[in-house]
Amino acid sequence: MSPRHLLIVAHGSRRLASNEEVRRLAERVRDLRSPGIDHVESAFLELAEPDIPAGLDRCVALGAREIVLFPYFLAVGTHVAEDIPEAVAAFRARHPDVAVRVTGHLGASEALPRAILEVAATQEPVRGV
Repeated sequence: MSPRHLLIVAHGSRRLASNEEVRRLAERVRDLRSPGIDHVESAFLELAEPDIPAGLDRCVALGAREIVLFPYFLAVGTHVAEDIPEAVAAFRARHPDVAVRVTGHLGASEALPRAILEVAATQEPVRGV
C-alpha cells in the first residue's frame, strides 16, 4: 500500500492566529493516528503559506503516493468549486504518478450537524461576545 497523506486546505487569513488555528487542527488530526492516513499537513488557498501547490509538493517530498485533500470550507463557493480543482489539476499534470482525491468540503459532512449540537451543548460561551 502506498503512503497516504491528508492535506487540510483552508482559505487563509491575514490574521496569523487564524492560520495557526488551522495548523493546530492538522496537528490534532495527525495525533489521532488514523490507520488509513500516514501523515497530515495543512495548506491555504490564499493569504498564508504554504499555498495549495506547496502543500501538495510537501506531501510528495515526504513520500506521499496518494493525497487526500480535505477542503476545510463550510460552503461550496468559487474556491471549492473552481480554485481547488484547478490547483489539483495543475498538480496532477506535474505529478501524474501521485493519486489525489478531493473529499467533500466540511459543510457537506453528515457529521457536522451533530458536531454543532455537541459544541452548542457543551462549550462555554466566548467572553466578550
